[in-house]
Amino acid sequence: MRRLVVEADGGSRGNPGPAGYGAVVRDAASGEVLAERADYLGITTNNVAEYSGLVAGLRAAVAIDADAQIEVRMDSQLVIRQMSGEWQIKHDDMRRLAAEARALVGARKVVWTWVPRAENAAADRLANRAMDSRAAVVTDASSSTPRATPHASSGAPTGRQRRPGPSGAGVRFDDDQPVTVVLVRHGETAMTVSRGYSGSSEPGPPLNERGRAQARAAAALVDRVGRDLWGDIEYPSEIVASPMVRTQETARIVAERLGLPVRTEERVKEADFGAWQGLTAEQIEERWPGTIEPWHTLATVRPPGGESVVDVGERLRSVYDDLLAGGGGRTVVVVSHAVAIRAALGLAMGANPGSWSQLRVSPASVSIVRLYADRRHEIAVAGAPSEGWS
Repeated sequence: MRRLVVEADGGSRGNPGPAGYGAVVRDAASGEVLAERADYLGITTNNVAEYSGLVAGLRAAVAIDADAQIEVRMDSQLVIRQMSGEWQIKHDDMRRLAAEARALVGARKVVWTWVPRAENAAADRLANRAMDSRAAVVTDASSSTPRATPHASSGAPTGRQRRPGPSGAGVRFDDDQPVTVVLVRHGETAMTVSRGYSGSSEPGPPLNERGRAQARAAAALVDRVGRDLWGDIEYPSEIVASPMVRTQETARIVAERLGLPVRTEERVKEADFGAWQGLTAEQIEERWPGTIEPWHTLATVRPPGGESVVDVGERLRSVYDDLLAGGGGRTVVVVSHAVAIRAALGLAMGANPGSWSQLRVSPASVSIVRLYADRRHEIAVAGAPSEGWS
């Protein structure tokens, strides 16, 4: 029976802070490097990064030989002792990753070996490379160069054999790794029920009881990304949320499920409705006749003291630019609002801003966008959890 050695490591500059992992798979007999894996994780903890390296290394080892005996070598006593059963795993995020690691190896016996840091230099070097470049590394013995890195120049099709993808996916002729953005609208609030225009000029309102239940259902759905749903997408490594009360509450519920921190991002807040704040469409039409419809359909009309749909789109466009600059091969959850999510989807499709209002974004709905460097973006899926259709 073949024997493989997995060397894994991870680090976080700040704990939590910018984090990355590295993993090396070697042939136990010859010491030959068979695979290398590394990736940037966004903002997370050192322990999550170490466990992420373990999972990536095991996944690569199983792909090489599903029946091989495996020895894991890490300089993290915490991970080694927890995975060998000596110590309990108390934190949800580490429990999730540990369960993923155990599922990869199945019933086979794994040897868990602690090594000094100096003997784990290859994995440590890969982890630091990922943190420095904010890019993924996927190298196999058959190739001396990474075959999957973000920021690869895409351009027009070059005649190369197209990269296989899941059924229904767009055809690609390159190895560019996208940034996946999971867009989650906040759950229901009192303003959702009254159908008032609830923008970013006021921090509230909070979620109501139904809204909190919707947020929990959305969190359960997002937790399946990269696991039993949309398996070609990386599991989320970062959560970004609008500063509004309703989005922060929704994001905290999602974050608790995923075991990730929440970063607040002003640019994904809802449109500022100015003087229209809190009013229904009928009330706005009564007070400002002939303006509410062109706000939606022309997209350049601004409420008194507020933003146009195009203004919101410019904010979201800058968010997309920053996400692409941060490197592909990762998944970021963005908790936002109806108008902002319509803008995010419309931009990804290249649709005219005047048509964005035709996109229905229900409370706690989940929409997935894949951003590519050549701007040929993809809408992977759009839907809502079982709790919360409206």
